Amino acid sequence: MAIGELLNRSKSTEKFIPLRNLSPIARREALTGLAFISPWIIGFLAFTLIPMIASLVFSLTNLKLGMDGAAQWNNFENYKTLFIDPQVGKSLLVVAKFGLISLPIGIFVPLLLALLMNNKHLKAASLFRTLFYLPYIVPFVAAVFVWGGMLNTETGWINETLRWLGVANPPMWVNSITWVYPAYVILGIWGIGNGMLIFLASLQNVPTELYDAAKVDGAGWFATTFNVTFPLISPVIFYTLVLSIVDLFQYFLVPLVVQNGTGAPDGATMFFNLYLYKTFFVFQNMSYGSALAWMLFVIILVITLILFKTARYWVYYAGDNTK
Repeated sequence: MAIGELLNRSKSTEKFIPLRNLSPIARREALTGLAFISPWIIGFLAFTLIPMIASLVFSLTNLKLGMDGAAQWNNFENYKTLFIDPQVGKSLLVVAKFGLISLPIGIFVPLLLALLMNNKHLKAASLFRTLFYLPYIVPFVAAVFVWGGMLNTETGWINETLRWLGVANPPMWVNSITWVYPAYVILGIWGIGNGMLIFLASLQNVPTELYDAAKVDGAGWFATTFNVTFPLISPVIFYTLVLSIVDLFQYFLVPLVVQNGTGAPDGATMFFNLYLYKTFFVFQNMSYGSALAWMLFVIILVITLILFKTARYWVYYAGDNTK
């Protein structure tokens, strides 16, 4: 009765209904619901909204850790500095270069593995799925340390193996501008098991009658994959693409651990988020670091909005007839 009252009154007024205007039962249910979601609300306020507001305020000051005296308002000077700071452009270029390599591979490889795991003729499929997923549950920091050792130019077992196979001058990996991004991509492939499972779940939800109809029409594997499978899992591809781009701009841990945050070689690993981190905790410039954080937020927001705007042209949702 109380829920029906809430629904009916919401439909009739289409406005927020104050608690005092509800019946006692509806009011009690509303308060119970608020009590259940209050931990999330408190967490959101304490760890997301309030810090965001604080960082916005900091970005309009000259606040630095350890400074003498109180911080002073400097209006938008920090934001003006963003456009003349050469390191901002360099770090964004680093993100773009790495993204050209990592994004296609980070989406294609899990999708390819999911297609293989979805093959009904594959034996021990459950075993392979488990083996591919296991690396994902390893703490990423530990995995980065291990891979940093394996990719070591002198003592890493990858180069030791290449020398044993007769390669006189194996790649310099993280010490080479040419090889550092491929090395990071190889390290990233270590954790593709989660993406594979997401794609696999979407593949298993494709109606089998569509495959049967395509088979009756004489469509081969490639035609079926590109005309049936990919359109139906395009929402998941879109979801993965959005998250991958967000993760790309937040790329931080690998260059911090492997290169100790130095940006070596020759600034090739000074990602935007790493520069933001160093501005905060190494240079202790809280105000400029906050401006960098808001710049990062705006960039990710704009790119995400563009992706959602263009999704209508290539993402297919079953039952959606909108153009």
